[in-house]
Amino acid sequence: MFSDVRAVAVGVHDTDAAITFFTEQLGFEVRMDVPLSESMRWVEVAPSGSSTSVALLSSSGPPVGIDTGIRFVVDDAAATHAGLSAAGVRVDELILSDYAPPMFDFTDPDGNVYYASEVAG
Repeated sequence: MFSDVRAVAVGVHDTDAAITFFTEQLGFEVRMDVPLSESMRWVEVAPSGSSTSVALLSSSGPPVGIDTGIRFVVDDAAATHAGLSAAGVRVDELILSDYAPPMFDFTDPDGNVYYASEVAG
């Protein structure tokens, strides 16, 4: 019946600032930026090659400043953690354990929390 997930929605205060964060600090690409009205746009950003994107919604969209529950896959959690930190992204401690892959959480300028997790190859 279902075959994929197209997008997950995240509430933001300023769409342009959110686009800048995702593209310049996280390295995502803009997949879609379509005006819906004079004051609303449908914007999707995603890592290159990803089948799922993040829809950045403002103006009566989802709540802003929440734990999104979104988990991004990274090849090297330690290197990604260091790179994001150097780029000015608010990152929490890198978690290394015997029971789970290396991972960490990070926060966008609106206070939304995301997760990055290394996948064992």
